Amino acid sequence: MVAQNDSIPIKLDIAPLVQKTINEGELETFREDPDFNYEVAKNNAPEWWVAFKNWLSNALIRFFEWLFGVEEAVGAFNTFLKVLPYLLLLVLVFILIKFFINVNARAVSFNKKNEALVTLSEEEHIIKNEDIQKLIQQALADNNYRLAVRYYYLFMLRLMNEKEIISWELQKTNADYNRELEKTVHKKPFARITRLYEYIWYGDFPIDETNYRKAEANFLSLKEAVLNG
Repeated sequence: MVAQNDSIPIKLDIAPLVQKTINEGELETFREDPDFNYEVAKNNAPEWWVAFKNWLSNALIRFFEWLFGVEEAVGAFNTFLKVLPYLLLLVLVFILIKFFINVNARAVSFNKKNEALVTLSEEEHIIKNEDIQKLIQQALADNNYRLAVRYYYLFMLRLMNEKEIISWELQKTNADYNRELEKTVHKKPFARITRLYEYIWYGDFPIDETNYRKAEANFLSLKEAVLNG
């Protein structure tokens, strides 16, 4: 019995080879086409970052493959996994920035509270212990008229406290003293020097000698009324 010959004959290509040439214009077209750009962009990222990113990306891919029961993440999901490390880094940077902003805000608030306490303690010390008239004269000698107004106001608080016209206390405000003087002849003069003091001292209003002498006249008027009252 003759075995059946089921082999397929091979047809040889005996057509002659034709060399195709490309001119410079056609070559330039290929150079400008991004589909033919096979250069690999150099990665300037630190090696530790590349290693960390690859490790994190691979770990996430393995986790999601295990979670969803797929052998390989593909398509948009794969793109998401590649972008995820950058998203996590942005979230981390945002959290750190917010943390430091909150810390600085608390520090500024704490410092302001401390400054307020120092100012109050200094005011208490001046009223209870200092020769305020001497402080006024020193401020005037230094041409520091703004500071002289402050000392003059503290002097009036001490004087009115000594005369039992007001009851000076550290925690009280200027508005509290105005209310204490509601039914006295000193109400308007005291309100006037209070406005001057707050405008010049707290408002940081620039004051020269001429303006100081105008303000001083109001202080002297109230001082005379308190001493003769």
